[in-house]
Amino acid sequence: MPVAMPLPDDAVLVRRAEIVAALRGIVPGEGVIASEEAMRPYESDGLTAYRQLPMVVVLPETTAQVAGVLGYCHREGIKVVPRGAGTSLSGGALPLGDGVLLGMAKFNRIREIDFDNRVAVVEPGVTNLAVSQAVEQAGFYYAPDPSSQIACTIGGNVAENSGGVHCLKYGVTTNNVLGCELVLMTGEVLRLGGKHLDAGGYDLLGIVTGSEGLLGVVTEVTVRILKKPQTARAALIGFPSSEDAGDCVARIIGAGIIPGGMEMMDGPAIKAAEDFVHAGYPLDVEALLIVELDGPAAEVDHLLERVQEIARGCCAATCRISNSEEERLLFWAGRKAAFPAVGRISPDYYCMDGTIPRAKLPLVLKRMQELSRQYGLRVANVFHAGDGNLHPLILYDANRPGELERAEEFGADILRLCVEVGGVLTGEHGVGVEKRDLMPAMFTPADLDQQQRLKCAFDDKSLLNPGKVFPTLHRCAELGRMHVHAGKVAFPDLPRF
Repeated sequence: MPVAMPLPDDAVLVRRAEIVAALRGIVPGEGVIASEEAMRPYESDGLTAYRQLPMVVVLPETTAQVAGVLGYCHREGIKVVPRGAGTSLSGGALPLGDGVLLGMAKFNRIREIDFDNRVAVVEPGVTNLAVSQAVEQAGFYYAPDPSSQIACTIGGNVAENSGGVHCLKYGVTTNNVLGCELVLMTGEVLRLGGKHLDAGGYDLLGIVTGSEGLLGVVTEVTVRILKKPQTARAALIGFPSSEDAGDCVARIIGAGIIPGGMEMMDGPAIKAAEDFVHAGYPLDVEALLIVELDGPAAEVDHLLERVQEIARGCCAATCRISNSEEERLLFWAGRKAAFPAVGRISPDYYCMDGTIPRAKLPLVLKRMQELSRQYGLRVANVFHAGDGNLHPLILYDANRPGELERAEEFGADILRLCVEVGGVLTGEHGVGVEKRDLMPAMFTPADLDQQQRLKCAFDDKSLLNPGKVFPTLHRCAELGRMHVHAGKVAFPDLPRF
């Protein structure tokens, strides 16, 4: 629910003025935003049901400025919330009324493109799509492609370990990031990984990717770029039921076929996307699969035949194969526009994110329909079928009393269902504030304590993005203090279980 900002007393106003002045000394010019009106665009991220004005917004342009801001805040005990493009759907960039919002939008340069090593070195404010656009003239691209790729940034992708429609074959962000520059809460600057395939020692890069801004602020990312496949063709396959489509997904993977992408939409999502994009989707089916095969032309043609055979065995009602690049892109245009398309058929919608074993797709889809009837709210399903990453869209009207709360309860039950069948609470949107209180459904108290010990190694005062991910915030002293210094991790005096 929207959070009201309490009226500050005189002492707080004086303290805030001191903080703003100090920050302006570190980030001069227009890099510090302190007026209520100017801060209003930063009060929320993609989880728009939650809003909170920050104490102050800082927009640094250099790593030295980021280090200066974090070091000052660490010394003064001031909370900091990092923010990329603000497209987080889990409330990961929700500001704090007594904290600094550190916006990274000005870090928007591509520093280097190294085709020999097949990497690009970019700043965190570069949009996902911009990386592929920068290398496409040489026949390369960046594989992770979230639906929001035109707006979401690489820094945010690293924070949430974002995926996309091609993550089944080419992996999510963690599989495509080779290195990063990270500023700790103390102001120390670390370099993790690089242009090489693997770094020695602890996998600190793997820890940082998906850490939701709790461990440090990324100021540079080295990403893997791939050569475009020789051929890519997509099959658009319609089914009379979601259960049939889910069964087809499991059989394709079970046959040893790994598509470049495999996405699924149910009836409401199909109709919304077709009305919006006119991609030629069949409207007389209840589920639609987009299966893309890529590689040498002969291999793609052979695998498409096998996919069609499997689909026929799963009661497929329609099957259409792309015969041109324009047609293939049109198939994907409908899928990538599905979220805004659903926005045209409902005043509001709540976009969920959970991951399940592929074999459980038919069961979970059936249970979601039962929950839809139980809560009296429609649900449209759009998801990465190949890796079981679900994105149910719960349709509601926030102007009707109680509907938002009912939508949130419906969403919580979907996530509990994901865990119940052997899945996890999130695939790529992160935990943020949205799933924070559901963490005990998946982790034991001992699990959560160990995760918080890791946070303490990077952030000894728990000042970076506090209130996110963990349902209970412990002081580091309660858990046993740990430290990161110059890339080394020390764990003194840890209690044993």
